Amino acid sequence: MEYEVVIGLETHAELATITKLFCGCSTKFGVEPNTQVCPVCLGMPGVLPVMNKKAFEYALKAAITLNCKIDEFTNFDRKSYYYPDLPKNYQISQNYYNLGVNGYMDISVNGTANRVRIHNVHLEEEAGKLIHPEEIGADYSLVDFNRAGVPLLEIVSYPDMRNVNEVESYMQTLRKILLYTEISDCKMQEGSLRFEASISLRKKGSDKLGNRVEIKNLNSMKSVLKAIEYEAKRQSEVLDRGETVDRETRLWDEVNEKSARMRSKEEAQDYRYFPEPDLLPVLINEKWLNEIKNTIPELPLARKQRFMETFKLSDYDSSLLTEEKILADYFEDCVKTFNRPKAFCNWITNDLLREVKEKKLDIYNLEIKPNQLAALVEIIEKGTISSTIAKEVFSEMIQTGNDPQKIIEGKGLVQISDEGLIEAVIDKVIAGNPNVIDDYKKGKKNALAFLVGQVMKETKGKANPKIVNEMLVKKIDV
Repeated sequence: MEYEVVIGLETHAELATITKLFCGCSTKFGVEPNTQVCPVCLGMPGVLPVMNKKAFEYALKAAITLNCKIDEFTNFDRKSYYYPDLPKNYQISQNYYNLGVNGYMDISVNGTANRVRIHNVHLEEEAGKLIHPEEIGADYSLVDFNRAGVPLLEIVSYPDMRNVNEVESYMQTLRKILLYTEISDCKMQEGSLRFEASISLRKKGSDKLGNRVEIKNLNSMKSVLKAIEYEAKRQSEVLDRGETVDRETRLWDEVNEKSARMRSKEEAQDYRYFPEPDLLPVLINEKWLNEIKNTIPELPLARKQRFMETFKLSDYDSSLLTEEKILADYFEDCVKTFNRPKAFCNWITNDLLREVKEKKLDIYNLEIKPNQLAALVEIIEKGTISSTIAKEVFSEMIQTGNDPQKIIEGKGLVQISDEGLIEAVIDKVIAGNPNVIDDYKKGKKNALAFLVGQVMKETKGKANPKIVNEMLVKKIDV
């Protein structure tokens, strides 16, 4: 392409508070429509908002984590516009004095570190939700105000990204930060994490930005990436025809995978921002700021780097373990109990995640605890059970929460290390497979693996594989 794609993102994250931003209504997801409302979030005349301190502190934590400049003074503004699911006909937001400005977030793309600047971080209230009936001929929509007033964090990046790989890394890194700091649950399927993309094209080598197109209605990270690719192609075709790309807002059509015009920027509403008269400004002193800073945990990129350096894990393994804070915590708890980092990494990234996916388990409430997995690894190292039997024990542990020793004893799964018993089985296998023995002696080394497998089968996986290998080689090579 002769064009360079320029991309910025706006991120909306619902904060993980149990009550709304300016009233005491619950923020619980999935309840009956219009059952979590009150005069305040319904915008009744004469009511007064009272700010949720926890929501403000979550937003402040996000601004600090994203390396923003925090001013001592901040306040809220009224953003005026009419929409059916905005009961007051205005939204309490921040425009003139954002919570944080001029920050940045480091991302990694194919092993290369990049920095994306953050324009601002601010706090606002959510709108409600329109429900459009699906029956044919329906000419009405319903409104659910349960979401109205839920605290919403908005993070606006500078147009610093140039391709979908950078955008994907930005979204994933930001999601991890929000999860690690426990600011938001980031459940895109519930609408608690949403992205809007701004895309423009310019000639390669030019510093002048092209006309910006904003894409809304992006319901997943996958949709964001598809929309950017589509829009970049659409804009390049417009420019190739010698035409000008209109500054506009477009909606993403998930079904047909294309964007459609919503409105031009010239048609955009005048929001008539002015300071919110019913809320006092908030003054952020150094003491409060330090208290918030002390609640910020080690962040994903730093933790990944530490795992590589401290536990000698690969970039890939460290990335998997730090993908979710719960996994990283689980891994470290295991290592504290029994110092075998690579073994725990393998069990968690392979067996644990497989079981979670296949059995649709809740990763936040696992039956198997870190000390139990540590006990299992220690039992394996002692040679009490084979790795094959260990898989069976692990599967039961994750379903029942029972200790490994109890399962092993209850099912009689102790590994056979008695050379006399193993030798008897080996003699039987050798006698029953003369052709395989000949193949081995002719240099076909995979024949040995077959014989080991037969011994393990005869002993129901209980024979010590190390002893089996040694004894087989010794007997065959005679």
